[in-house]
Amino acid sequence: MELVNCVTRWKLTQFFIISIFFSYFCLFKVESLTPPELFKGFKATPNPQITKYQPILSDITGNYSLSFLRVEKDQLGLAIIHVQSFESIWVANMTRFAKWADPTELFFNGSLVLSDTRSGVFWSTHTNGDRVWLSNTSNLQVLDSGVTSSPSVLWQSFDFPSDTLVENQNFTSEMTLVSSNGLYSMSLGSDFFGLYVKDGPGLGLGSDPDPDPGRIYWKHKALEAKADVIEGQGPIYVVLKSDGFLGMYQNESVPVDVESFNSFQQPVSGVRRIRVEPDGNLKGYFWVGSSWVLDYQAIKETCELPSSCGAYGLCRPGKGCSCLDNSTAYSSSGCGPPDNQGSRDFCGAYDHHKKYKGLSRNGVELPNKELVDYQKMVTFQECQSACEGNCTCWGVVYTNTSGFCYILDYPIQSLVGVGDESKMGFFKVREGVGKDKREVGLGVGVGLLCVAILILGGVIGLVYYRYRKRKRGVSGYAEEDGMVVGPYKDLGNASFRSIELSER
Repeated sequence: MELVNCVTRWKLTQFFIISIFFSYFCLFKVESLTPPELFKGFKATPNPQITKYQPILSDITGNYSLSFLRVEKDQLGLAIIHVQSFESIWVANMTRFAKWADPTELFFNGSLVLSDTRSGVFWSTHTNGDRVWLSNTSNLQVLDSGVTSSPSVLWQSFDFPSDTLVENQNFTSEMTLVSSNGLYSMSLGSDFFGLYVKDGPGLGLGSDPDPDPGRIYWKHKALEAKADVIEGQGPIYVVLKSDGFLGMYQNESVPVDVESFNSFQQPVSGVRRIRVEPDGNLKGYFWVGSSWVLDYQAIKETCELPSSCGAYGLCRPGKGCSCLDNSTAYSSSGCGPPDNQGSRDFCGAYDHHKKYKGLSRNGVELPNKELVDYQKMVTFQECQSACEGNCTCWGVVYTNTSGFCYILDYPIQSLVGVGDESKMGFFKVREGVGKDKREVGLGVGVGLLCVAILILGGVIGLVYYRYRKRKRGVSGYAEEDGMVVGPYKDLGNASFRSIELSER
């Protein structure tokens, strides 16, 4: 019996060892399918069986992967993925999406190119290198080995960030971080970096970026505690440091400003990154092996975000969202009609006659009002009149105590609810092209109904007329040339015979 148990245990051990070996072999085979470098002649096409992302090139640590990224159901983007979290660190800026199907193809011929034979080129590095590799810091590079011992970098993804900045990646005045929905961005000024919002519909992934950053809603100016920003000494740049801060520099190793994270000067186990989020906030994270830990956010209060409650929404700190008009039910898409979401003002021929209704509300103020221009006015009525007479104005916010009149030349987004009733607002709500279309449609429908009634009436009248005429010819009486004509059925009676005999 003991011998049988020993044999059984030995077989189980053998099976376990073989299983481990087979698993490692399979993993090695899968990883070996992703090359460490790409050379001229490389080609890759999307696999229709893959639902999330398809690895193409990995760094030596296996932390990052250049991949086909499936967007929605049948579209394809090119991205660098943090493998353990499936987060996109970088996304190629394409003017339009490729299809997740043949004949979409990524190839390297000196340039790394994504294209298909039907639609042409979606994206390219426009280089003439001899290999492509992905560094262990997530930097994708096209290299030219040449004749020197160290290859030269012809192109690198660190120069074209999307929405994310990683450790030790320089962020310069030539670059912009853009949120994945295309609405918000981060860029550098002469001595500051700021966050901007697009007042029109966002561009999003797969769109050509607009060179105008939009309206600034958050600004961090260099305090120059350790060094001065000197005019003419070159532009500033920002670097995310492993010590847990965003450093602002100007051609020196000493930062002119430091924006500290929660873990400032504390060692962390994983890499760091910052990202412009789809809600417009700038957040910093570090990796702990199983998740990203939030370590920094530029805007601390939700109500200070540019559109925390959507269009015509009211954000009350600690109380959530409602609508400015107090009668519309709040939804995540905001409180304004869809026609108010565009960037068109009230200056067109359509809006020449007052095609909006006014909405007034007390106890409101603007988020980040310190970055909004204002005019001094004596009364709220004067402030409101200045907006009513200005076709580019969407609304005003006025403070009685200071006399500041903030004139808003962009579609109304979220406002902050406050207890001070002396802070008042007036806002234009477009009655909407949709409403006019409904009115036009109703008018056309009524017109068609009237025409149908007239036609039907005419047909009924014609039928009735013919019916009466026929009836008169059969059973009625009429006078013609002084002669009375009777009904046909009586032509054989005595009266008719009398007439007939008398004529003879």
